[in-house]
Amino acid sequence: MPKKPNSRIAKFLIWRYKHISKPQFISILSAIIGLLAGLGAVTLKNLTHLIQELLEGKYIGEYHKMTYFIFPLIGLFFVIIVIKYVIRKKIGHGIPSTLYAISKLKSIMPSHQMWGSLLTAPLTVGFGGSVGLEGPTVATGAALGSNVARFFHLNQTTRNLLVGAAAAGAMSSIFKAPIAGIIFAVEIFSLDLTLFSMIPLLIASITAILTSYFFLGNDVLLHFPTENVTFNLNDALFYGVLGITSATTSLYFSKTYFGISAFFEKFANPYKRLIIGGLLIGIIVYFVPPLFGEGYETINHILRGHVEKVLAANYFEIVTDNAWFLIAFLVGLVTLKVVAMSITFGAGGIGGVFAPTLFTGSVSGFVFAYIMNTSGLFNHQLSTSNFALVGMAGLMAGVLQAPLTAIFLIAEITNGYDLFVPLMITASISFLIVRRYIPYNIYAAELAQKGELVTHDKDKTVLSMMDLNKIIEKNFIAVKPDMKLGKMLKKAVTQSKRNIFPVVDDEGKFLGIILLDDIRDVMFNSKLYKKTYVSNYMHAAPEVIYYHSDNMTSIMRKFQDSSAWNLPVVKDGKYYGFISKSKLLTVYRRKLIEVTS
Repeated sequence: MPKKPNSRIAKFLIWRYKHISKPQFISILSAIIGLLAGLGAVTLKNLTHLIQELLEGKYIGEYHKMTYFIFPLIGLFFVIIVIKYVIRKKIGHGIPSTLYAISKLKSIMPSHQMWGSLLTAPLTVGFGGSVGLEGPTVATGAALGSNVARFFHLNQTTRNLLVGAAAAGAMSSIFKAPIAGIIFAVEIFSLDLTLFSMIPLLIASITAILTSYFFLGNDVLLHFPTENVTFNLNDALFYGVLGITSATTSLYFSKTYFGISAFFEKFANPYKRLIIGGLLIGIIVYFVPPLFGEGYETINHILRGHVEKVLAANYFEIVTDNAWFLIAFLVGLVTLKVVAMSITFGAGGIGGVFAPTLFTGSVSGFVFAYIMNTSGLFNHQLSTSNFALVGMAGLMAGVLQAPLTAIFLIAEITNGYDLFVPLMITASISFLIVRRYIPYNIYAAELAQKGELVTHDKDKTVLSMMDLNKIIEKNFIAVKPDMKLGKMLKKAVTQSKRNIFPVVDDEGKFLGIILLDDIRDVMFNSKLYKKTYVSNYMHAAPEVIYYHSDNMTSIMRKFQDSSAWNLPVVKDGKYYGFISKSKLLTVYRRKLIEVTS
């Protein structure tokens, strides 16, 4: 007789199986996760604003220049100290680390991810790091969703769904945009939007936004006079051109981010990265204070048309009516915002790219309309506020490659769909152009290069979720090239259950293979036992799998192209094992059933 469960959780699970169906239980958990994600978003925002208010109230007002220069360095130093001595584990960048957990860790996220970003992101942003809070907020919510699912022993498919629900809740809470939150989870995390998955996403999104309203009231990040939102058919062509300029800015954004990240990766010492990055950020925000922190204050000035307030916020406090000076200053803001954001990440800061994307989009959209109005080439005035809004969508569609999220987020922010057509025009053009040059968004590029990215392509998704180590077989007996045929038959052939033998040198370096068919005609000819060697019969493998560089997609392709049934695996230049086509396809089929269940 099996023992009765002693733990309360085991008893609860047994009771749940008897009285609550799986869809009902997932709906309940979605509400809990939405609440937790909303609380995480509120906590992150309030902690960040608390730090900023303390600094501005106590110091920046009196010692403006010095504090703006030194605060980013102090904040990054605190981040490193917290990670090293409090968390004591690596804190990955929000959304990329979540995507990695979905694709390679079966949606199992470490428990410290639930609170790690709550400590480090406010320190980064509150002290002036030029990044956003959205990524850490989504990662915090996703980690909460993952660990709640693990606590109740739910399978991988359900964990994926609850991680997505948490992400939807986090975005819904941040922007008070529940529909955009759902679409964000579907686009970024490649969730299948079915009736079964829609309900948990809806519940989490609703619960999170209610949590946000409860704690923050009607306060929103982006303030925009909705009475100004109108669409003029004569503007359609200009919105199309804005899509092209948004794509160009998006390419600059992504290329700069990856370039600066690669530069900082050259420094193995984190304190060296801290000093270099902290000083560079300090210099940038010292001369251009609008780049301090997330930048939502600047975005709101742009959306309301108060560009003079943005212009006045510079080191020299220059205020001028010269239109081209204003344009040059705003172009500089776009250029330096991307640089400051990339340096913040490179120096060890914790944050997200969502807010910088909105910042560059709003400013670049405003600049485009302002140039058109100032040039005098067209007998038509464009709404700078409307173009700033649509510009944000253009950058989101290009940098994040999430055009639907961009469209619905801006539509919800403006409380209407008057700009829906221009949003579709600009977002689609920007997305299509950027996609041609950069196939994956800024979150997923690194994972995509390794073939570890979950996408809406079921075949690629299944392959990305397969664990290479679990399909490598090591029950093959290796032989050496100078081994005589007789010794090989005695030591390898008679002892092995396999019909293939890897040939290696004294250091274990892979040299080739021998098949049983290669020696079948001579294996009973005793005259050759001492006269011929393994080197006389060995030959090259039809393909070789390299452990560190080949992903599951390339492995599958090598089997297809070579028509082989077994291929050797080489790790660090040495023989490591074999992968058989039969086991590969068996594991693939099991994973496919698991993913689509």
